Amino acid sequence: QVQMVESGGGLVQAGGSLRLSCAAPGRTFSTSAKGWFRQVPGKEREFVAAISASGGQTYYADSVKGRFNISRDNAKNTMDLQMNNLKPEDTAIYYCARTPELIPTPLAREYGYWGQGTQVTVSS
Repeated sequence: QVQMVESGGGLVQAGGSLRLSCAAPGRTFSTSAKGWFRQVPGKEREFVAAISASGGQTYYADSVKGRFNISRDNAKNTMDLQMNNLKPEDTAIYYCARTPELIPTPLAREYGYWGQGTQVTVSS
């Protein structure tokens, strides 16, 4: 079973930055697209960003476009989400996930493996 582990969450003031990381040991890391989602209690899980297996194609939610950047290092089996100019509405639990597809997708149902999540809190 593929285990996804997030890190890097925390508390930051509005306008600040955080960098989330996702580690997923295993030989299959480089063969699948990955994504970041977030969820606020009482609401559905929301797509944030996704990246193709090779890293050459990325996809962002409109709400984070221009502020967040997704990247991956297949040699290290890691994926990062650089979050800049954070806003209070970015507060959520952030999850990384893996899909068997090669290309990125914003659909949560396409992702079969999920991490436990890391809390991001942005104060105003």
